Amino acid sequence: MNLTQCTVQSATLMGVDAIPVEVEVIISQGSPGFTIVGMADAAIQEARERVKAALRSSGFHMPRDKIVVNLAPGSLKKRGSGFDLPIALGILAASGQIDKIHARGSLFVGELSLDGCVKPVPGLLAYARCATKQGMSLTCAYSEELRIKGFCDSIRLIARLSALRMGNFEGIKPNPKAAESALLDFADIAGHDHAKRALQIAATGNHGVLMVGPPGSGKTMLASRLPSILAPLTDEEMLEVATIYSVAGLNAESIMTGHRPFRQPHHSASAAGLIGGGTPIRPGEITLAHKGVLYLDELPEFKPSVLQSLRQPMESGQVTLVRAESAITMPAQFSLIASANPCPCGYFGDKETPCHCTPVQINTYQSRIGGPVLDRIDMRINVGRMKSADVLKAGTGTSSETLRQGVMAGQEYRSWRLSRYEQPGTATKSIIEACRLDDAGRAYFEKVAEKRKLSGRAIVRTLQVARTIADIAQSDQVNKTHLCEALGLRLEQSERGGVM
Repeated sequence: MNLTQCTVQSATLMGVDAIPVEVEVIISQGSPGFTIVGMADAAIQEARERVKAALRSSGFHMPRDKIVVNLAPGSLKKRGSGFDLPIALGILAASGQIDKIHARGSLFVGELSLDGCVKPVPGLLAYARCATKQGMSLTCAYSEELRIKGFCDSIRLIARLSALRMGNFEGIKPNPKAAESALLDFADIAGHDHAKRALQIAATGNHGVLMVGPPGSGKTMLASRLPSILAPLTDEEMLEVATIYSVAGLNAESIMTGHRPFRQPHHSASAAGLIGGGTPIRPGEITLAHKGVLYLDELPEFKPSVLQSLRQPMESGQVTLVRAESAITMPAQFSLIASANPCPCGYFGDKETPCHCTPVQINTYQSRIGGPVLDRIDMRINVGRMKSADVLKAGTGTSSETLRQGVMAGQEYRSWRLSRYEQPGTATKSIIEACRLDDAGRAYFEKVAEKRKLSGRAIVRTLQVARTIADIAQSDQVNKTHLCEALGLRLEQSERGGVM
């Protein structure tokens, strides 16, 4: 029996990573047929018709023999239309219509149109990273995201299937640094210096903040301007975050200019939308906010079960989704910024508008957030109603540039401190040692923690905030002043009564 075969390298997406897959094509004598095996989903099975039409449209012929395509490893579920190109390439090489050398040294992925054009598929940056790890180039259709720094030299572009005849692949040039889009400036908000200070600390140390206040007090305005004081993404972080956006099929233009992600899901979001899930598994909002900010407006309006699903990712910086076929882990290192009204009507504690809610209604509303989630939020501040005169002074408030200078100075000092005294870490012992508390400071903190019945987690998180405040002040030691500010930011809302 005459057998001709060819193996082409490809990959399939699992979460935000691409997993290598070998596309084995065998053409043998026997009853004509075209079979794809190896745990292929419906989109891959439909590739048979797309490949047939694309081959004919490109001037090739479909072999009239028995064709078997095996996607190895057979135990791994494969999904997506990106296997069209490697399957077509395998058939052409196995049937002798093109030289097999064109199938070597590269990872192929792409969807075929019926006229032979090659289309890009979601997740090309993930495929590029997979190819790089295997010491290969990536052959695919052009997509703007591929021009990110670091991959251009290892990418070959193919626009039509007919280009395989001569192996004519084009290169790609890096995208020149795009002009950064203007970000909203804190100067637009006159007043609210206390809230701006809390957000500056949050930006410096990646801390969480809960802002509580009446409707229209400026909570969303403050949160939306946080990206303007965040440190830009490093090249490594930019690549990691852009890959996540590539897999999700989202525009990563702002990411490629260095801006950190800022995600603001609606309070009707499901657990799968926030944490990730679906079939196939897609990254949720917490993964899309990786290395950036997740802003949850109207926090008590989220379903309690959805909020509770944030607990584990907030601690570990990643989310693991377990399914019958596999367990997929995706990154989720984000800073949580949240806002809420203090009660259903929104005016509990307001000095000008009376609250019409009963104590039971207030407690029920606030308890929707849940103590375990609140315990993981480092700072809880009150954002009061702005005075009319302050509203009319828009553009004269503390600017983002001023706040950003403090953020960059604090982070630079933290890097210097870690290189001189200690290794980075989040273990309780290393956090306590980093504070370098004297006897007076330790005694004061112990007294307040005991009186306010702070949990172990709350104690450690408060110390982390105090350490960040000391870094902004360029102080080697956390003193009582830093502790007082950190405790005030942690306990501010509890002074008003209720959970928040």
